[in-house]
Amino acid sequence: MFHKEGQKIIFITLVIVVAIIFAIDYTVTLPWLRIALMFLALAFFGLILQFFRNPKRIGKLNDNHVLSPVDGKVVVIEEVQENEYFKDKRIQVSVFMSPINVHVTRYPIGGKVAFSKYHPGKFLVAWHPKASEENERTTVVVENNSFGKVLYRQIAGALAKRIVNYAKADDVVAQGSDSGFIKFGSRVDVFLPLDAKVKVTLNQKVKGGVSVIAEK
Repeated sequence: MFHKEGQKIIFITLVIVVAIIFAIDYTVTLPWLRIALMFLALAFFGLILQFFRNPKRIGKLNDNHVLSPVDGKVVVIEEVQENEYFKDKRIQVSVFMSPINVHVTRYPIGGKVAFSKYHPGKFLVAWHPKASEENERTTVVVENNSFGKVLYRQIAGALAKRIVNYAKADDVVAQGSDSGFIKFGSRVDVFLPLDAKVKVTLNQKVKGGVSVIAEK
């Protein structure tokens, strides 16, 4: 199953790859070279397919849990000052996605969207300390009665040139459902209340919509 954000790119890539294979078959006479070049073209198409895959995830829905919004590796767990929405201290948990990870963004909690905003910006590498404040990004806050408010921020990286965010203020959303997509590598920051119990460790690999990153 592939994400709708990749349908156009997948189709265009398929047309190009088929054209390249026909060109190789027509112009390259050495059998080993013809096979090698065709294999490379098909491998490139395979990479595009795996990037836009959208596996169905069945996590245990729980209003007292915060699920990871994306697949990747936990690279930050620290207390920080969140200045855009809360304007107070929060626990930040950041998940870095490599180009080979699933890049679907999922709602970490279910509830009502209290805030959603897009910010144009730079394309610093996703692990840069200033990426959270200077890169192209979106900020979304979801609230429910059990956990309260959770903010997550999609952050573009050096390769990510488009962030897709479906969240709109006042939407009622389901935990683990699709909330957006980030194309070609990036990271997502999650800002939790100070009394949240973090359930992940640095460098831990997590799955979006499945892995519990915090609980009340």
